[in-house]
Amino acid sequence: MDYAPGREPCPLPFAPFKSCTVPRPIGWISTVSRAGVANLAPYSQFQNLTFDPPMVMFAANQYSDGRRKHSVLNAEETGWFVWNMATYDLRQAVNI
Repeated sequence: MDYAPGREPCPLPFAPFKSCTVPRPIGWISTVSRAGVANLAPYSQFQNLTFDPPMVMFAANQYSDGRRKHSVLNAEETGWFVWNMATYDLRQAVNI
């Protein structure tokens, strides 16, 4: 099957790019705004970059109206975020 993302609709029920990594690991990104508001959001687009020094990155799409997500804004404002592993025991909480 061929299709051009961005030029034609995907013929499948779900976009295949999201299925390229299976199982797709899920974690939470936690941030705190400058005003002290805590935010916890599930993310599957994260990865370790280096071990020395230890560095982790995450990527976030914008909302459909172009707004940027709180996790991104908070991390940019404060310079900090925490990646939290979603373990098997936490699978129900991740789904919620």
